[in-house]
Amino acid sequence: METAAQAVALLDAPGVAASWEKPSALAQWTVGGLAGHLAYQIFSVDPALEEPASEQEPIPVSEHYARAVWIDAPLDDEISSGIRAKGEDIASEGVRRLVERVHAVLDQQRTGLEEVHGDWVVFMPQTGWALSLDDFLLTRMVELAVHMDDLAVSVGLGVPELAGSALDPVVALLTGLAVRRHGQAAVLRALTRAERAPAAINVF
Repeated sequence: METAAQAVALLDAPGVAASWEKPSALAQWTVGGLAGHLAYQIFSVDPALEEPASEQEPIPVSEHYARAVWIDAPLDDEISSGIRAKGEDIASEGVRRLVERVHAVLDQQRTGLEEVHGDWVVFMPQTGWALSLDDFLLTRMVELAVHMDDLAVSVGLGVPELAGSALDPVVALLTGLAVRRHGQAAVLRALTRAERAPAAINVF
C-alpha cells in the first residue's frame, strides 16, 4: 500500500500532467501511456480481491517470470503493442480523472487486503496460471518500482525512495532473476568487480 501510495503521488505531480502527450523515456511510450500503465498495476489488484480464491496450485514467482512472454518481446511485437495500447487507453480519460480513480481504488484496497488471508491464491487470466497473494503483490511492487522510475525520469522528477519493506523483496527478486538469466558469476562481478563486470545486467 505504501508503494502504491507513492505511485499515486507521482501520478498527481504537476510535471506529469504538463508532459502528458509528450514522449516518455521509454521508446514508443507517451508520458500519459506510461502513467496509465503505472496506474494499471494498482487497478490489477482489484480482481484478485473481488474474485474467490483460486483452487489452482500457485507457481513460484520465479517461474512466473520464466514463463512471461512479454519480457523478451520486441517493441513491435503484438504483446508489446497491446501493453502500450492498454496504457494509452487507461490514460485517455485524462490525468485528473485517472488520479481520482486511483485514489478511490487504493482506499478500497486498504480495506480489501485486510480481509484476505495469507494463503489466498490469485488466478491470473492473462497468463493462465496462479500465484500466491504475496507473490502476486510482489510482482505489482516490482512493476510499481520500475515504472515509477521510468515516469519520474520522463518528466524530470526525483525518483521516489522505496521503503525498505518494499525495496528489500523487490531487489531480492530482481537479483534472483538476474542470476537466473546471466549466471551467478556475472551478477557477483556486476555488484563487486567493475573491472570484470559485464557491460549490462538486465532482467527485463
